[in-house]
This record gives sequence, structure tokens and C-alpha cells, in this order.
Amino acid sequence: MPLPKVNVVIVGAGAGGGIVAKELAQAGLQVVLLERGEWPRYDQHDDDELNSQRTPVHGNPFGPDDQRHRRVVVGDNRSTRIVLPSEGGYQNNAGCVGGGTVSYGAMAWRFMPQDFRLVSTYGEVKDSTLADWPLSYDELEPYYEKAEYEIGVAGDYTNNPNSGPRKKPFPMPAFPLNTEGRLISETATRMGLHPFPIPMLRNSVPYNGRPACIHMRSCVGFACPVDAKAGSQNTVLPVALATGNCKVRTGCVAAEIVVDDHGRARALRYFDENKRPQEQPADLIVISASATETARLLLNSKSKLFPNGAGNNNDWVGRNLQGHLYVGASGLMEREIYEEAGPGATVAISDFNHGNPGLMGGGVLANEFIDLPYHFCRNRPPGAARWGKAHKDFQRRNYKRLVRLVGPVQEIPNFTARVSVDPSVKDAWGIPVCRLSGTRHPGDLPTGEFLAEKAEAILKEMGATGTWRNSPGKSLGLSGGQHQAGTCRMGNDPKTSVTNRFGQVHEIDNLFIADGSLHVTNGGFNPVLTIMALAYWVADSINARWKGGDFR
Repeated sequence: MPLPKVNVVIVGAGAGGGIVAKELAQAGLQVVLLERGEWPRYDQHDDDELNSQRTPVHGNPFGPDDQRHRRVVVGDNRSTRIVLPSEGGYQNNAGCVGGGTVSYGAMAWRFMPQDFRLVSTYGEVKDSTLADWPLSYDELEPYYEKAEYEIGVAGDYTNNPNSGPRKKPFPMPAFPLNTEGRLISETATRMGLHPFPIPMLRNSVPYNGRPACIHMRSCVGFACPVDAKAGSQNTVLPVALATGNCKVRTGCVAAEIVVDDHGRARALRYFDENKRPQEQPADLIVISASATETARLLLNSKSKLFPNGAGNNNDWVGRNLQGHLYVGASGLMEREIYEEAGPGATVAISDFNHGNPGLMGGGVLANEFIDLPYHFCRNRPPGAARWGKAHKDFQRRNYKRLVRLVGPVQEIPNFTARVSVDPSVKDAWGIPVCRLSGTRHPGDLPTGEFLAEKAEAILKEMGATGTWRNSPGKSLGLSGGQHQAGTCRMGNDPKTSVTNRFGQVHEIDNLFIADGSLHVTNGGFNPVLTIMALAYWVADSINARWKGGDFR
């Protein structure tokens, strides 16, 4: 029996999809939100670190699962291998209502004004697709503010002169610095830098009907037992459902955007929780499935007018894949500085995001989340034993003495770093899987080395001994990781972008994108708050045009 037509079908219930669903449902549109995973429940997943999103040795607790999902990774010599979600090469994509916002670290960064104008700031970069965004920081600022207040952010920028202008302070006070954070802050200040508390999508006080953080050490990689960590599943989606205009269908895997012979998206084909094929007709379709899965869905949506995938007649869908090269330094203190109270990351320094001589961009440096023992055993100085008595002795002696300062490099996009679909490998539903290929731009490596040097200098000044850098070396590697972006970039020219400045696919006027795929560049920060702000921006545009009679 055919499904009745709705106003909007949204794919993906993560940071972007949840916000768009809430905004459109509140405006009176009838919304169906499809999510491949289920509603997360804390009591279904204990705090076993081998079963977390950071170290998924026993599988991802919030999906996707190894039994049904896979990807193909292309190596430097064009060799290919199949990777499962529990393997690092898969990249890090959750599969549940809330997506990555269930288990993320919840750092809530605004991009800086320069991040939207990199070509204007630095000029062209050879062998790159570096470009200015088609919107400015000032245009997005009200939507950053809306995300901070509706989702809930704790922070304090009093000592941060490097941020963009803001009209209102953070809605919640910042979290206090832990021992490690205080030592870094005192040292950085002595060195003429400007340390400040990390802004967090986490309640420092009761907020919007949710309690304050209880400071569990097993935070990042896990769900929050009291819902103090803000995600789509416990903020915007309950509001969307309360309108009566939104339905969330879980266990549903999107297969194809159905585009008719007039170039309009008329329906979304998917498999329901029983693996039965379904087709949901809609006036509008919004894809918010992550930069990897959104590109995959468009590429698998072939039609008469789009033989290479929906919106891909100019071959830009899936291109410019970016993530974050993570760099920094580690060291050992003479005394124990470990605190049991989580999440661990409390202090940041953004003096090195821009203005670094000879480099394009930079990145923020921050102390890290608490390493549980298994994760800690992977962080060793060069030449240290990885097994046996020496390994165990290092673990016992240094677990509470480790100090770290790390951050993401603002990567330079390039055309060959990409998501495509594999010609032969399919998932459990018979859908061609993501094929990840290409490398980072060579210009990312000197920036990574620079940030690692700065981090090590701060730790040495702090009194850390036996310091070692986490630097990129000479390997470009495949980009992506847990901060995937850029594969359906926005822009004014259809020949060099996939959507316009409002996330509307150039060639299909009732198809929109609202996730990290839109990012022209990915900043030197964790990108989730920008994904949220863009989701509000996209939804605002849709609502305005819907009221004007478009799309029906």
C-alpha cells in the first residue's frame, strides 16, 4: 500500500536533521524523519571502553553494526580493502537517533570570521579547491546564537580575543578548569597566550529541563546517563514530536532519492525496519546523513537527468572530503595530575588558528578528554614497549601523570579526496557502499608540525618531561575521521559546488542538504556547532520559501 505524501522527508536524525525536523514541524509542515538506527538508551550500553565510539573493539554501541555495514578504502597504491565500522578506516559515523551527538565530546566552537574567507585572507593555494564560503560569519552569527541557546552551551570567552563578535554571552557558565587545565592555563598566560574554558554542549547548571553534568570520566564515546550532554535526541527532537507534525521512523535505511523527468525529487526510497522496500513521497527532501553517507545517497540516486547521481552533473558530489588531522604533544609530569571527574577537556588556546607565518590557517589547542586505560595504552612515546612487563610498568607508573595538548588542523580541501560508491561491494540491503579515496593536501603537514611544536613548547614550559609530539610526519593519509565535511559544498557557482548558500541542490530545487557536507572548509575546530547553525539557517530558508508558496 503506497505511503501518503508528506511535506518533508528528512534522512538522518543527527546534529543537522534533528534541528531541521524541529524547525519545519514547528512551522506546521508535516515531517517524516528516517533514521537507520534506534533511539539510544543508556542502560543498554555499559561503560566498557572496548564498546565505545572511541575504541569500538567490540563494535559501536550506537551503530552502525559490523554485520550489515561496510566500506571500501583505496590505499596509496590503488589497492582496496573492505573495512567494518569497528575498524578505524571506516571513519566514525554513528547510527542512532541523535547520531554523533549522543557520544561526542560536545565541544561547541563557532568558526572564526576568517574561516569563511580563506581565499580572501590567504590567497589561492596550488592544487587545492580552497574557496570562500558563499555566506559570512556575520550572516551565520544569529544562528550560532540560536544553537547555543536552544541546544545549550556552557562557556566564557572573556579571555579569548580571537573569537568572532557575538551579541549575547553564553547561556550557561563555563565549566571549571581541572588540575591539568589550570596548569596549562597558568603556563600559557605566562607565555603571553590567551587560554580560556572550552565551550561545551553540556549543562554546567540545570538547563531547559535537563540536569547539570555529573562529571563522569566515561563521557566522550558514551551516552550521558542523565542527559546533561546535549544532543538532538534530548533537545530538538522531543520538541518536534510534541508538535504532532513530526514522525520518526527508526531502523530505516535510505536507498535512493527518486528524481522525476522534470528534475524534481518526488520521493525517497528506503528499506524499513523489516528490510521491506518503501517509497515515501514528499514535497521536499532534506538529506542530513553525514558528509560520507549523504554523498553516497546522492551518488546512488541515478536517473534520466542525473545519470551520475542526483545533483552531480558537474562531478562535485563526494569531492573535497575533509576531516581533521589531529596533532599536538604529550608529556609526563613529576607528580600525579589525574582527576577522576570528567570529561577532562577544560581549557583551550586559539592564538594559533590564524596569522601563522607561511601557513594557511592553523587550529585550536586544548587539553584532552580522560583516557580510559585501553585508550591510554595506545598513547606512548616513540620506542616505548607496546606489550610485556615494560608496557605494564609504563601504564601503572604514568597513567595519572600524563598531560596532553592537542587540536585539529584546518585542512586544505582538494578535488581528489573523495567519497564515491563502490562498483561491486554492497551492504546488507544491496546498496553500493562508500568508497573512500585520495589524500590530504600537502599543505596540511607543515601546519600540523607547527601546532605540534607549539603544544610541546607549552608542555615543556609547564614542567613536563619526556615530551613527545603527535605530529603528521610525511604521511598525507586519507582525510575524514570523525569530523567529515565538504562533500556537497555550498557555493554560488553550480560548476564548482553542489548547493547554493541555503543548502539547496543547484539542479534540484526541492532537494536540500543540512549537515557537514555543506562546509566549504572545516575550520580549525570541532565542527558540530557550525553544522547546527547551518541547519537552522537552511530550515529558516525553507520555511520562508514555503510560506511564499514554493515547493508545492
